[in-house]
Amino acid sequence: MAAKEDSRYLRGARSFVQGRFESALREPFDDGWTPEEKDERPLQTQVTIERARSIISRNDSPDIGFSQSINPYRGCEHGCIYCYARPSHAYLELSPGLDFESKLFAKTNAAELLREELSHKGYRPSPIALGANTDCYQPIERNYKITRGILEVLSEFQHPLTIVTKSALIERDLDILAPMAKKNLVKVFVSIGTLERQLARKLEPRAASPQRRLDILKALSENRVPCGVMVAALIPALNDKTLEQVLEAAAEAGARQAAYVIMRLPNELKTLFREWLAAHYPERAEHVISIVRQIRGGRDNDPNFGTRMSGTGNFAELVKKRFQVACRRFGLNEREAPELDCTLFRAPGSGPQMALF
Repeated sequence: MAAKEDSRYLRGARSFVQGRFESALREPFDDGWTPEEKDERPLQTQVTIERARSIISRNDSPDIGFSQSINPYRGCEHGCIYCYARPSHAYLELSPGLDFESKLFAKTNAAELLREELSHKGYRPSPIALGANTDCYQPIERNYKITRGILEVLSEFQHPLTIVTKSALIERDLDILAPMAKKNLVKVFVSIGTLERQLARKLEPRAASPQRRLDILKALSENRVPCGVMVAALIPALNDKTLEQVLEAAAEAGARQAAYVIMRLPNELKTLFREWLAAHYPERAEHVISIVRQIRGGRDNDPNFGTRMSGTGNFAELVKKRFQVACRRFGLNEREAPELDCTLFRAPGSGPQMALF
């Protein structure tokens, strides 16, 4: 039966867990009239066009390496069960579970808004993180091309950006990214949490396979686009054992930088992940959650800056040391990556020093 459900959904979440802001609480109730039957209809992806009011988001979080970001989409069809962005769907009164990966929103006026915001007289350039919340190259980008439109504007303005993705669709835009890389305007991290295909399929059901992501790194490297590997999300007692394998394979594929993030379980994500564990790895569930709570100070989630990404305690320290040793062994992070160039920024038709005065 489990295999049949997987073929129906090809989704990460196991349920429509209720969002924390919904005004009405819904619970299943057996009224005795009909036997409970599983709904085996295909769960179709629905896309709603969103006319955004602004497109650049800003943050001052001390443990995030960027101050500006753009998210072309709300929700993500990749369906990664560990995605920290899932709880954001609750703000829309939608489920952070299956709604997050099947009811998506596309900001089709993103490029237009970006052009307006970059043209403001007082704008000061700082690298923009593209798709920091949800993957900017998720499957619906193939049709909507919002990310490509954003790249075209950033290239025109000579504005620096960073990308984190697990999608091979980024190769489509190498014609834009490669020329930007020559001017030190872009760097890309490819997210790879494990090389085990079966595990990756369960964790990230609609994302590219691990091997395909290594191919992405190779393509980026061959086109001289600075690239690295983001080992994320590291899940204790599930995929952390392959940390060194991922780093070695990524280095061989052309990655020069590396980073990692240990899974965190904010808000509804703790329920969703437990449901996923019970469905796929019931024999490991208790052990996995036990370690997660150890590295989060006895809780499911630690929201504190500085520790929320890497955790604390013995397990977190061991992962940190393993990561450092492996990076040295495979030649990753040998030198600090140069900061992206903000001095080239200019609005079309203006002088090259527009942003400085």
